[in-house]
Amino acid sequence: MVGMASRRAVVTGASTGIGEATVRLLRAHGWEVVAVARRAERLEALAEETGAEAFAADITVQADVDALRDHVASVGGVHALVNNAGGARGLDSIETSSVDDWAWMYNVNVLGTKRVISALLPLLREAADADGHADILNVTSIAGHNVYVGGGGYNAAKFAEHALTEVLRLELNGEPLRVIEVAPGMVQTEEFSLSRFGGDKERADAVYANVPEPLTADDVAHTIVDALERPPHVDLDLIVVKPVAQAASYRFHRGPLRVAGKDDEKGSR
Repeated sequence: MVGMASRRAVVTGASTGIGEATVRLLRAHGWEVVAVARRAERLEALAEETGAEAFAADITVQADVDALRDHVASVGGVHALVNNAGGARGLDSIETSSVDDWAWMYNVNVLGTKRVISALLPLLREAADADGHADILNVTSIAGHNVYVGGGGYNAAKFAEHALTEVLRLELNGEPLRVIEVAPGMVQTEEFSLSRFGGDKERADAVYANVPEPLTADDVAHTIVDALERPPHVDLDLIVVKPVAQAASYRFHRGPLRVAGKDDEKGSR
């Protein structure tokens, strides 16, 4: 097992967006990192740039998750698991949305997270026994805490992932294992909305149009790393992080942020 001087994290969904930014920041803070995603070529480029270790795996495939477990055990174990892999598909109503899209979202956001936790929890317990504590951090979404029209499938998957996280914390109570949930709001990344809308860039760009300063992947990565690096007795159970322009998953402001009561010329809404 690695010592406290070289803590190791496993980060899923590491080939882009929040996962990639988290790998970069953890490496900058001196962590050993196993970066996990399906796209080997992107992982290899990230590994070459940052010194992270690339491990290509699909977390919806049990054999891939088992191989990840065996690899992590062979290189010295793990102190922190960041379950970041996930995604959304579609923005249609419950009536008209695709059951296949719902199944995909549940599989990657919920069952994938469960698979990786089940596989790596014994190794995390070894780390906690040797070094005092270990962490499981699930990146969920504000969509797992309040709903919005068209979000039925994604809301359902992220509410389930939130519930999984809450139950896990109860089950691990009494062990030196922190269970942390980071629930981002609007984050502008290169692929999330593009993937949600099947590659329709115009529709994806419209999500962020005229919204002042959506979160970036780096913003969320800093939140994740800060939570992992808190003193071992401090567990940030749930962190909801949103841009100031966003009040809820379904309510956000477009246009400049201005103090209420000013006339238009001086900056009214």
